Amino acid sequence: MTGIRIAIDGPASSGKSTVAKIIAKKLGYVYLDTGAMYRSATYLALQNDTDLTDERAIVKLLKDYPISFGRRKDDSEQLVFVGDVEVSHPIRENEVTNNVSTVAALPLVRKTLVDLQQQLAKKGGIVMDGRDIGTVVLPNAELKIFLIASVEERAERRYRENLEKGIQTDFNTLKKEIAERDYKDSHRKISPLKPAADAITFDTTGIDIAGVVNFIEKKAQNIIDRS
Repeated sequence: MTGIRIAIDGPASSGKSTVAKIIAKKLGYVYLDTGAMYRSATYLALQNDTDLTDERAIVKLLKDYPISFGRRKDDSEQLVFVGDVEVSHPIRENEVTNNVSTVAALPLVRKTLVDLQQQLAKKGGIVMDGRDIGTVVLPNAELKIFLIASVEERAERRYRENLEKGIQTDFNTLKKEIAERDYKDSHRKISPLKPAADAITFDTTGIDIAGVVNFIEKKAQNIIDRS
């Protein structure tokens, strides 16, 4: 193994992806955006007018249009592809966001994507974020972090992110959608959102990204130094 495996879980807009990307860059690790994989599956289903509960049809789409990752030439952004089509921004649109929990709860879709995620993590030196990384995808990860924050703060973060991307959204609608997403994610039968027994839970309410990164980086460095 060329490095440790870091699992960062948490609800929608808890800062997982932003923090995971920075941690990976600081440690020289690979960053794998598992949420983008489920969003890509949802995007494919929507684009192909596929029933969002038809798991076999969605798995076939994933085989026909494999998910892959790349980077911009200036290394400023990770790119997501389905087949040969770059979908980094389309998978963040509201229609995908509002339906991804339904697709992510499908057992065959989860198995297909989890198998791929585990394969990619075998060599170590990887940071993954999602909702079940520490419990299902990487149960033996050397470091597991579970980030939480108030619904109000998470809605504010999502609102700012959307504005930066030119997506117009209503703040109160966002709060409602995030609360509904929390309920769906934590009550689904397959891989519900919950911290692993050995995860470190960290409340990021009122803490900036630098503070969260610093906390996780110290935990990671302690483990790396001991290994």
